[in-house]
Amino acid sequence: MRWAPFGPAMLARLTASLDPAGRIVSWRQDVWSNGFIGRPGSGGEPRLLALTHLAGGLPMAPAPDGAPTGAMGSTRNAVPGYGIPDLHVTRHRLLDMPIRTSSLRSLGAHLNVFAIESFMDELAAAAGADPVRFRLDHLTDPRARRVLTEVARLAAWDTRARGEGTGFGVAQARYKGAAGYCAAVAQVEADTAVRLRRLWLAVDVGRVINPDGVRNQVEGGAVQSASWTLREQVRFDRSTVTSSNWDSYPILRFTEVPEVTVRIVGSDRDETGAGELAQGPVAGAIGNAVADAIGVRVRDLPLTTAQIIRAIEAS
Repeated sequence: MRWAPFGPAMLARLTASLDPAGRIVSWRQDVWSNGFIGRPGSGGEPRLLALTHLAGGLPMAPAPDGAPTGAMGSTRNAVPGYGIPDLHVTRHRLLDMPIRTSSLRSLGAHLNVFAIESFMDELAAAAGADPVRFRLDHLTDPRARRVLTEVARLAAWDTRARGEGTGFGVAQARYKGAAGYCAAVAQVEADTAVRLRRLWLAVDVGRVINPDGVRNQVEGGAVQSASWTLREQVRFDRSTVTSSNWDSYPILRFTEVPEVTVRIVGSDRDETGAGELAQGPVAGAIGNAVADAIGVRVRDLPLTTAQIIRAIEAS
């Protein structure tokens, strides 16, 4: 794996203000990232690694990232889909990176939705509001409201069991801000380690041609996102990538795969595709479930034992 391109490292910083009624009145979000568009031929260059090793070869240029539209590269899903009157999102383009970067499924949406939806739970707590109700109070899009309401019903959110060490979390997003809708609820058992037990998802992907295909895409995306969120991490030292094979690159095992329930919310709108819309909401739901279980917010991915212990010690 040492020669493969990797998904860029990303960092998000968020601040917001609430009015006396618990409504979000301002939101500032900064995102730092390398480029996500490192495919051969992108940016008008061959971008073939072997060319950089030829005698006289030039270093490979940084991977492009696309225009900061909210749908491309590191800004994908960086704009919250909530009704916020004073909203400002800034992309910080990083050009220096010792490791080749390129497109990882869903691009910046995984980190951005994780950050936004984790922060929404923190704001809900500051407002003394239920996380689902707080989101509904800030959502004007009827399709977004519908998938969120449906997943809360599917997961029996209002009557969920609250055993010690068990946590529930919710998250939602419209992929790219212009495609399919996905809302997720996660149930975890957590102390210093996380055991993901169940995922519920409700999706609106417009007109559905093949329901089984939609469910398969959403289930697969959910399990992949769970693996990213809980396990996967490229490691490297000052000279080389040290995650060289499946022994040194952790990934969710078959015995750790949760029960996944998917509900397709019918729509007569144009079809949008379902391939990547679960990545961000699942990450956000797991992060919120972990915080619910242990009472401490873990903001660094993946949500490993070491990260959880650090967050507990810092609290």
